[in-house]
Amino acid sequence: MIQPVNSPLSARDARRIAGHAALADAARFLHPVHQALLHRRGWLTMLAPRASGGAELPLPEAVRLEEAVAAIDGSVGWVLTLCAGAGWFAGFLTPELARDIIGTRRVCLGGSGAPSGFADEDGDGYRISGRWDYASGAPMATHFTLNAVLRVDGQPVLDEHGAPRIRAFLVPAAQVQLIASWNSIGMRASASHSYRIDDAWVSKEHGFTIDAASACADGPLYRYPFYSLAYVTLAANVAGMASHFMQLAQECIRHRRHAGKDLPLIEVPEVAALLRAKHHAFDTVRARFYAALDTSWAKVASGMELSASDMAEVQDTSLDLTAVARAAVNQLYPLCGLYAAREDSTINRVWRDFHTASQHPLLMQI
Repeated sequence: MIQPVNSPLSARDARRIAGHAALADAARFLHPVHQALLHRRGWLTMLAPRASGGAELPLPEAVRLEEAVAAIDGSVGWVLTLCAGAGWFAGFLTPELARDIIGTRRVCLGGSGAPSGFADEDGDGYRISGRWDYASGAPMATHFTLNAVLRVDGQPVLDEHGAPRIRAFLVPAAQVQLIASWNSIGMRASASHSYRIDDAWVSKEHGFTIDAASACADGPLYRYPFYSLAYVTLAANVAGMASHFMQLAQECIRHRRHAGKDLPLIEVPEVAALLRAKHHAFDTVRARFYAALDTSWAKVASGMELSASDMAEVQDTSLDLTAVARAAVNQLYPLCGLYAAREDSTINRVWRDFHTASQHPLLMQI
């Protein structure tokens, strides 16, 4: 395991994550050491407002940490990213409710973005019912976020365009039933299970709007556009897994021979050139990705609003980084031999994690 220079992740924490990754993959949930580390470091609340007890880290700092963790283990990086991202929603809750939630012992927010449930108005609150999929870190969540279609008297509330009105909610885990549905080939330890809610009542304060104008916290983190934040955090995870794969692939290639040329595979000119090309392309696009992130963050931190072209640059560089990562993984894998196909090998786990995480719908490139 090689730690990049100036990594935001300490070597000790990296060893803790790596040392229990295989056990977590086999158990299909994060190892207790992983869970303890996420809580001890405060990473799950790193995007929550300081006023509510979170760290409110500058976004570029949080994204670099997410990439560094994903470069050690994809599932830990993914749970960190998705649950810290749900913690970001605390900036859109009333300060009192945000403090109450973020102050929960071993707090962890999970959830899903699909509007696959309903919220029926009931007095000073809503009754929520539905099923939601892909809640990463679900077994350790103390609260769940969700989107639901608003209804009154059983009929959807329509917006000005005639479409059903959707609102985000936060619900305590005690009102949620987990459904063990996560059976993917990779990201096994993320335990991204489904959950359902049956006619659970929550006060209106548990509903919120994810929009800078509706933020209840003052910092620039809550003025940064939601989709731009989603793109950079997801792409950073994919980049971390890809860099881990490339490191492991180079070691596999170093220990193989080319059958036809009777040379160490890494000394075959075409192979050496391919390795250089993939590393160069990845490093080049990664630099552009972080330049776009840092520039956009600087604008928001200075009080500016991101333009459509600013947001397009963030999205485009995120997708470009995903594309170059896919190309590197897909073209280097055939050179790694049968060892890379062994389910119990680290490179196979990383390969499985990468191809599972990169299926996220925001990272589709068509």
